[in-house]
Amino acid sequence: MELVLSHWVFAFWLSCWFFVSPTYSVEGLPNDSKVRGVNLGGWLVIEGWIKPSLFDGIPNGDMLDGTQIQLKSVTLQKYVSAENGGGSNVSVDRDSASSWETFTLWRVSESEFNFRTTHGQFLTCGSAGCSVFATADTPHINETFQVERNNNGRVHIKLKTNGAYLQATTGNQITADYPQTPGWDDNSATFEMAIIANNLHGDYQLANGYGYNKAKEVFERHRNTFVTVEDFEFLYRHGINTVRIPVGWWIASDPDPPSPFIGGSLEALDNAFSWAESYEIKCIIDLHAAPGSQNGMEHSSSRDGTTGWPTNSDYISQTLDVIDFLASRYSKHPALLGIELLNEPSEVSVPLDLLVSYYKRGYDIVRKHSASAFVILCQRIGNADPMELYQANIGSHNIVVDLHYYNLFDTFFSNLNASDNIQYIYKSRQAQVQALSSANGPLLFIGEWVNEWDLMNGSRLEYQEFGKAQLEVYNAASFGWAYWTIKNDRKHWDFEWNIKNGYLQLGYSLRVEGFSLFRFLGLILSTFHLLLL
Repeated sequence: MELVLSHWVFAFWLSCWFFVSPTYSVEGLPNDSKVRGVNLGGWLVIEGWIKPSLFDGIPNGDMLDGTQIQLKSVTLQKYVSAENGGGSNVSVDRDSASSWETFTLWRVSESEFNFRTTHGQFLTCGSAGCSVFATADTPHINETFQVERNNNGRVHIKLKTNGAYLQATTGNQITADYPQTPGWDDNSATFEMAIIANNLHGDYQLANGYGYNKAKEVFERHRNTFVTVEDFEFLYRHGINTVRIPVGWWIASDPDPPSPFIGGSLEALDNAFSWAESYEIKCIIDLHAAPGSQNGMEHSSSRDGTTGWPTNSDYISQTLDVIDFLASRYSKHPALLGIELLNEPSEVSVPLDLLVSYYKRGYDIVRKHSASAFVILCQRIGNADPMELYQANIGSHNIVVDLHYYNLFDTFFSNLNASDNIQYIYKSRQAQVQALSSANGPLLFIGEWVNEWDLMNGSRLEYQEFGKAQLEVYNAASFGWAYWTIKNDRKHWDFEWNIKNGYLQLGYSLRVEGFSLFRFLGLILSTFHLLLL
């Protein structure tokens, strides 16, 4: 009987160990846990939708870098068009507007702009009496125009070089020879300006919109108040063990980054590491914005919506230098958990072979400074297969693939009700998380997700169930998850608001994966029964 009892005791503790021990654990995190993280989005990389008030004081704030406009002559009632999308003449002869009639602004000052065509050339006119062409590859003074506006959507445009006003001629051309200062009546120097898109509100737009002196005040105030040590204390109290911190490439040139970027993000990142260490929180540095932009979006600090990073080897080399800078500076810091080499490269613009090459070189750079820091590889956004990075053989150890899950940004989700959204998490997302977490190679990280959906007027209970489903499914990811984002003007995106108001209940994620008291007792009783047979 003593032998049987000893066997039962051993089986009991073995059952406890198997049941309480998590399936995966992340090296560097305490208690064999995984990442339970929050993104510090909108802090060191600006996204205007997170805090729109940052842009409130910019003069002509609807004409920031990247704004798309169309111009129509009030006398001819025709649209200004760059023939063939750029590279040749400019005409005023189109009854309707499409891509050739759309120009993207590069802001020089609050009233001075360059006009970029669909194919990337700039409108140019060198002297009084000249005709306007769309042939300049880079903008200088001859490509800079002053825009005068009234309150009815009408504009006058004149040369910066000598102040000559542009006019639409009866020959359907634009020339810089209007003979006097035009009024706002129907004259050949007056155009109707329609703003077609004003979607970019990133670091470039904020800094260039204000100008250096005012922008420095705005950035300093934002960096000192948006995320503070009190936020780390809040995260610690609610069981968060990791922060993912988006940074821009210009951080490596702090305190004097290239214009128009504003220094100070490096000091803020240093503060975050100190606060994290005080509260036993780990840090993932995420290179969110690469030089030239890897996806054309504001969070990659694109100036005008174009994606230049993959087409310029200098940009890629510069990005690797940034990774080297970050790895060198923080590799010995006890709060560092990992470095994410690039956020959300575009599937359309970034070829897989180029991305894999960059990731391999980035991995080697991080390993030069640290044998243990995790190297995180973000999946291409679009329709790319996540397995492409699992099969790429980028590095030998501590590799993580980052997927971003949103029930948004796709017409598929606009037709789902609350129950459909929840079932999509349990069926589609759960199957992928389980498959990738058990695959050979990198660990899986759900690096961005949010307790929001494309559904109007969801109830508090429905949000709770949606959040519960995501926490249960993403908790199975072998590396863990990170919520987007810590603070946000849109309340359901705001982690702190969700927690304080009970819309997101972290108890689901902080209990041991798969733990159930009833299943646990059942396993013990079954083991005891077998030993008595």
